[in-house]
Amino acid sequence: MTFHTIVCIKAVVTHAPKGRIVRAADNSCFNPFDRVALEAALQLKARTGGRITVLSMGPSTCEAVMSEALAMGADRAVLACDPAFAGADTLATSTTLAAAIETLVPYDLVLFGTRTADSDTGQVGPQTAVALNIPLVTGVHQLVYADNQLEVQRTMDHLVESFEVDFPAALTIRPEALQPRDIGLGGLAEAFDDGQVERLRLADLALSSDQVGEAGSPTRVVSMRPLRQDRQGQFLEGEPTDLADQLIHQWMEKGLLD
Repeated sequence: MTFHTIVCIKAVVTHAPKGRIVRAADNSCFNPFDRVALEAALQLKARTGGRITVLSMGPSTCEAVMSEALAMGADRAVLACDPAFAGADTLATSTTLAAAIETLVPYDLVLFGTRTADSDTGQVGPQTAVALNIPLVTGVHQLVYADNQLEVQRTMDHLVESFEVDFPAALTIRPEALQPRDIGLGGLAEAFDDGQVERLRLADLALSSDQVGEAGSPTRVVSMRPLRQDRQGQFLEGEPTDLADQLIHQWMEKGLLD
């Protein structure tokens, strides 16, 4: 049996728009945390063989990110793309991804980044695993395939936990676990010119319109805005005793010390 890994990726918003969030080519990029998950899949494939499918949900502008994933080494790219999916929160997104994964069976492993750079919830991976009813280990920093079984490690509360995972299963990969590979210009050109991004519509999934998009979302993103930074850093130079005197002087001027 060919080992099949599905990596769920996202085109994240790079800056906060005014009003409703609309993902476009000029304000989206490959979620950096998902790059690490794809790198884990590529390294696993190098040791065990098999194939890698990248899966995402979003508008047609997400195809650029899918092509990047193909350029990194993924074998297949599938985009769940339908106006009905617009406005999805993490629950509706997970529901859609799980239904899309069911169309890609058989699969052995589903990988996620720990979070996304725009919403930063860390919910989609666990919610999708629950919807698929498969085991999940989060925050993995090491994975080894042996004897048709996966051995993974994660660090939680200053303890290293080791797990043996049967298939199919899902993992979220810690961002520091691996360094994603660079993409050569030749690989990019080939992926963008020849790479085929397949699309799944709502009609292709075993879902109704009230389970996806805004209709299937119990939460709403009202707006996004840049964080205002009021604090400024300051570097002090000198010997330790001089630095202490400078700090005390500044604190007294600001009324922080009597």
